[in-house]
Order: sequence, then C-alpha cells, then structure tokens
Amino acid sequence: MITFLLVVHGLITLALVAVILLQRSEGGALGIGGGGGGGLMTARGAANLLTRATTILAALFIVMAILLAVLAAGTNKARVIDPTVAAKAGAPAAPPPAAPAQQLPGLPGVPVAQ
Repeated sequence: MITFLLVVHGLITLALVAVILLQRSEGGALGIGGGGGGGLMTARGAANLLTRATTILAALFIVMAILLAVLAAGTNKARVIDPTVAAKAGAPAAPPPAAPAQQLPGLPGVPVAQ
C-alpha cells in the first residue's frame, strides 16, 4: 500500500514540477520564457488553467505527504525483545554469556589465553 502511494506521490511531484515550469515568467529572467507565442489558448486562459493545476497538484502533494507520514508512523510499532518469548515461539535461544577471562597477576587488564 505504501509503495503504491509513494509511486503516486512521485507522479504528483513530477506533474507539479512540469506545471510550474510551464508557467510564464513575470520577473526579469533576461527574457527567458516571456513573449507571446501562439498557443491553443489566450495568455489569460493559460494562466488560469496553470494556476488551477498548480493549486490542485500542490494540495494533492501536501495531502499525500501527510498521509504517507501517518502510514509510515503506524508501521513502526513497539517490539518486545524478550528471550523467553522467542524461546516459546520456537526460535533458538541465545547462547549463555561466556565466563570472564582470568587476568595475569601483576598485569591489570591483560587476559590469560585459555
């Protein structure tokens, strides 16, 4: 489920980037993206359509991000790490801890090889 939603979220992201890049620049970007250019719609109609598409895609992006965060938080449930429960379930028990190594007399911290 989360994988499907991530793919949809990625597609929404790509569509949002495309719609934003299609919009006409209003700033002084050295003339890039400005100008007339005959299209299917008037400049005002295209601006309204792109503005609506940007708004809808941005809203979908935010909703999907929140939904994915909620779903991801629900999958990280607390897990009990208890060797007695694992032994009851048929899992092999952990080996007992090894005995501490003996130390050489007069040399603190140097273990004796056995």
